[in-house]
Order: sequence, then structure tokens, then C-alpha cells
Amino acid sequence: MADAPVRPRRRLRRSLLAATTATAAALVATVLAGPGAPRADAAPATFVHPGVTVSKSQLDFARSKVNAGAQPWKGAFDRMMAGRYADLNRTPKPRAVVECGSYSNPNYGCTDEREDAIAAYTHALAWYVTRDERHARKAIELMDAWSAVIRDHTNSNAPLQTGWAGSSWPKAAEIIKYTYTGGWANSGRFATMLRTVYLPEIINGSNSNGNWELSMMEAAIGISVFLEDRASYDKAMAKFRTRTAAYVYLASDGDLPKTVPSQNLNNREKIVKYWQGQSTFVTGLTQETCRDLTHAGYGISAISHVAETSRIQGQDLYGTDVGERLRHALGFQAKYEMGAAVPGWLCGGSLHLGLGPVTEVGYNALHNRLGHAMTNTQALTQRNRPSGSNNLFVAWETLTHGDNPD
Repeated sequence: MADAPVRPRRRLRRSLLAATTATAAALVATVLAGPGAPRADAAPATFVHPGVTVSKSQLDFARSKVNAGAQPWKGAFDRMMAGRYADLNRTPKPRAVVECGSYSNPNYGCTDEREDAIAAYTHALAWYVTRDERHARKAIELMDAWSAVIRDHTNSNAPLQTGWAGSSWPKAAEIIKYTYTGGWANSGRFATMLRTVYLPEIINGSNSNGNWELSMMEAAIGISVFLEDRASYDKAMAKFRTRTAAYVYLASDGDLPKTVPSQNLNNREKIVKYWQGQSTFVTGLTQETCRDLTHAGYGISAISHVAETSRIQGQDLYGTDVGERLRHALGFQAKYEMGAAVPGWLCGGSLHLGLGPVTEVGYNALHNRLGHAMTNTQALTQRNRPSGSNNLFVAWETLTHGDNPD
């Protein structure tokens, strides 16, 4: 199928909407924090680079461990380098319009875009660890290929697709722009791509299942760091805080989970339906646990990525309800992923497992740095090492975050 024509009017409308609502979102976030309260969710006065999910000190730690042959980092690096994403012969497959329907039908460029973005991040990591410039140049080749061509995402899964690919691109770009001294002539064009093609598609959020908006806000926050866009960062963070509270239940929330106001879930019946028919709410349950743990894992991963980016940028979401929800969500899902019997009150007594490689970032922050006992999460994390990629937006987190003190 030929690429659909670009729709400039749609793009202009979305850009104008994003611009006119950013200030209002920042004001809402300030009100929520309370007068004079420290803003754990505010953009920093000065952005830290590289600063999307992984920091320079974390990269330095991982590099030193790999070069020393220490485990699990050397094994994680070897797994990354043995896979298709690290192939120096990879040919990018950009499209002007990426069209993604429900359940990847149709799939015109969706897999190619996500995987080229993961490959760019993979080559950026490979560059950092090895200092082999071929990997830096390959990452640049992939980013340049897409920034020269892509103009839009269309069809029903466009927001989610944009969120997934948009989560990986800034991680790659941050490493290359701020650590590779060989130059990146088209970095400005890449920034324009993120600002005009990606950000307008995701910044206003989603009322679909919660993993959509969480991934979209992960992408928006990462893009905002790369662009040093404080207004977009604040707007995305405000949406992220609201969605995280509505995605993971804590007993302190009351009899029913919190909700996102725009979804109009204003009675118990609507909330139970939205929570996949689950009517008993316990700490650590997610809105998608009874759908399957794979989708719950997408949401949990995005929460951990945003919390980590925020920490690198000088805030502390781990010390807020975000950290509490993340800790309990990890522990609850990990318990059943490790084989615990599913009680009858939970999802009708049956769970669809497959949490994915999503525990390293949250486990490292909450257990290793903050000292929380996380027995189930620890067991699952260690069983899955070295973690790989989910081929959507998660990649190589044993390498970057496994027992990383920085």
C-alpha cells in the first residue's frame, strides 16, 4: 500500500493545541502540589544530559563492569551484541506515513519504526561501551534516515505506536549527542522530527487502557528532555502522575481505584468494567492485571522509566506515591509470574502470565538504592537475567540498570 498523503492541517491543529494547553497543564500541576510545596514533578531549571532513563554515570558503571568481564553486565552486553539490533549491516526502513491499526492490522512500517528506534539505542549503547565509532555512526544513520522521511502516524494505534517508538529515539539521541565527539550534522533535523511528528501525537494523552497513556507520557517526557522543553515536560508529567495513580491501586486510595477525570468512570460498575471485570481491589493490582501481565508490564515499565528519568533530572518521584505504586505493582505481578497460586477472587482464579523484561529499573531504584525488601521482584529479576528486549520499547536493562549504584 502506498504511503498516505501528509495532512498538514491536522498537524497544525495538533501543534497549536499542544502549545495552547501546555501553560494550563503546568498551572494544574502547581495547584496539585500545593502552595509552597516542592515540585517533584516539575521540569528542572537545567536539563541533565544524557538524561533519558540512563545517565552518564550509569553508562560509565556499566562500561567499567563489561570491560572488567564482571557479571551480570558482561553477559547482558554479549546478549545485546549477539542480537539483530546490534548488526552493523542493518538497513533502516523509514516511511513517510506509518500506519498502525489495532493488533497491528494493518502494519505499514510499525515494526520497522519501533525496531529501528531500538536498534539506534542499541548501537548508541554499543558505542558507549566499546568506543567503536562504527556503532555511533550506525545509530546516526538510523536516526537520520527516519528524520529525513517520516511525517505522520495514522490509524487507531497511532498514539501507542508513536509512544513506543518515541520512547526509544530520545534515549539513543541523548547518548549520541552528548557523548559522541565525531559530530551529528542532522541532530537539529532529528529534534524537529520529535517536536513536529511525535510530540503532537502523544502530548494530549489517551483514554484507552492505561499502558497507552503511560507509554505516551514516557515518550513525551524523554522527548522533552532532548528538546529541553520545560512546558511539554510539565504537561506530560502532570498527565503521568494522574494516570499512574489510576493505574496501580493502593489500599489508601479507598474502596475504589482512582480515576482519570476525562474518562468519566463515575461509578463502581464503570470502574470494574474498566479494570477488566475485577471487583476486588488490593494493593499492587493494576488496571490491566486481569487482561494479562504482559500489558500490565508495559504500564509498569513506563512508570519506572519516567521515575528514573525524573531522578536523573534532579527530582524524586520514587519518594512519592509513584514509587510506592511501582514497588507494589512489581511485587504483586512478580509473585504470580514466579508461580504463586492465583486465588479465586483474582481475575476469576486465572492469570495470563508474561510480564516481560521490565523489572530491572524499578528494582534497582527501590531495592538497591532505597532499601525496600522486594523478595518476589528480586527473585524474578535474577531469574530473568540478563534481560533482553520486548521488541517494543524496552531493551537491555540488566546492562544499564542491573545493580547499578549510580
